Amino acid sequence: MSMVRLKARYLLCEIGVSEPASLQLLDERAVYTAVKAAVCRAHGDYGAALSSISFAVKYVNAHTGVVFLRCRKRYYRLIWSALAFITSLDSRGKKIPCFFNCLHVGGTIRTCQKFLIRYNTEQLHRMLPRCRNEAERLEVQKAVRSCSLKCTRREEEEEDEWDEDK
Repeated sequence: MSMVRLKARYLLCEIGVSEPASLQLLDERAVYTAVKAAVCRAHGDYGAALSSISFAVKYVNAHTGVVFLRCRKRYYRLIWSALAFITSLDSRGKKIPCFFNCLHVGGTIRTCQKFLIRYNTEQLHRMLPRCRNEAERLEVQKAVRSCSLKCTRREEEEEDEWDEDK
């Protein structure tokens, strides 16, 4: 009996809201329900059935609005295209107007995490020139330095060494 590896895709999304305080109401169930409903509206019952195979919300950060969605490799485009139709989330009895911005599609959570580190670092570097005073500037510089980019570079070097050994 041979084992077959089922390939997945991870969609790294950012949830945009008009009121940042409403992000605190986010939870996995609200995101899952909204995505499933959007796929059903956009692609019908057949698309909803295909995309529901191994679909899961793997991570939700209620502070930043970052979400990881996992689905089968074969059907990730169904979910990706339906994200544009999400206009609100129902969470804890409240309707949160929002939109989904897909930042990256990756084969593993780790590649999505690496992309997220690079993306956040770029965002912080963009914020640096916009600082109004020295205190804000020092805070942004501290945030840039505290990024775990050094760990990522070390891991990439180890991966390169491992690839050379093959």
